[in-house]
Amino acid sequence: MKPATPLLLYIDDDAGLARLVERGLRRQGFTVEHAPDGASGLSRIQQGGIDVVALDQHMPGLDGLETLAEIQKIPNAPPVIFVTASQDSKIAITALKAGSADYLVKDTQGEFLALLDVAAKGAIEQSLVRKARDDAEAEVHASRDRYAALAAEREVLLREVNHRVGNSLQIIASLLHLQANSATDDDVKAALTNAMGRVAAVAQVHRRLYTSQDLKTVMLNQYLEALLEDLRRSAEGNRMSRLTLKAEPVEIDPDRAVAIGIIVNELVMNAVKYAYPDGAGPIHVDLLSCKDGLELSISDDGVGLQVKQNPRSTGMGQRIVTAMATKLGTRAERDPSHSGTRIVLKLGSALQRETGQVAGAA
Repeated sequence: MKPATPLLLYIDDDAGLARLVERGLRRQGFTVEHAPDGASGLSRIQQGGIDVVALDQHMPGLDGLETLAEIQKIPNAPPVIFVTASQDSKIAITALKAGSADYLVKDTQGEFLALLDVAAKGAIEQSLVRKARDDAEAEVHASRDRYAALAAEREVLLREVNHRVGNSLQIIASLLHLQANSATDDDVKAALTNAMGRVAAVAQVHRRLYTSQDLKTVMLNQYLEALLEDLRRSAEGNRMSRLTLKAEPVEIDPDRAVAIGIIVNELVMNAVKYAYPDGAGPIHVDLLSCKDGLELSISDDGVGLQVKQNPRSTGMGQRIVTAMATKLGTRAERDPSHSGTRIVLKLGSALQRETGQVAGAA
């Protein structure tokens, strides 16, 4: 805001001209103070309250240019109008380069006062604009710093939440595993084992987020590799020894990663139970690019459609796969041309953000 009565400090060893400046500028709405030399002028500026300075070139002690250089060292120094009786343009250029806001040639009759009035008011306006700009930039930087600090704090908290959720889910999965091992009823054992796998699939996503650089996405190929390794460790005997993964490196949001992980868990466990009645066989999980985005398939070389429906099956796994596929905007379809069983899901291109080449088999 422009001061109602701006204060001009006139630094000049000519007391008569100083009185002339004071009378002339007061009529223009200024309050004028006089300093007879550079040293006293610097002392007054350091006290504060000066809106603009008119500085003479030739003075005893510190001359105008030397005083101008010292003024520039004062924090939040007022703008300076350099005043001289010389017509030499080199002095004007030197003064402007040294930091003066404007330059005037004075005369002893005071005819330059009208120009000084205009220059002083212009310098004050420019100073206010610069201050407003600097204040705005400082606020922007401060806001950016505050935002960065809050974002860093939020990231730490999210990592801690994912870490704790992952640990809690892993504890639940371990408890289900212990309960399944102690169960004597086969149906109860199977139900607990299936529940353990579903919980572990969700826990694996949170473990991925805890160790990831980006808390908003999960590397799907790495997640599936870890998930299949969990299934191998939890399987009885050697029934998972031929479980393989071929997946391209793709980033995906955590919610969709959970849905895909649960689908893979259900279909792999279904293949373990029914594909090879006489033992173990290969089970393949593939996540590859296609023209419409990504294609997820879980396949085996087992008995295929020849297998009879287990009369004790509740159909829970199929309902879970259907629900998760719906969440992903797709559906699980059987490939009729495959000799065993192959379930395929077309995942839209919106899920895909490729980051590299095809990953090797797990």
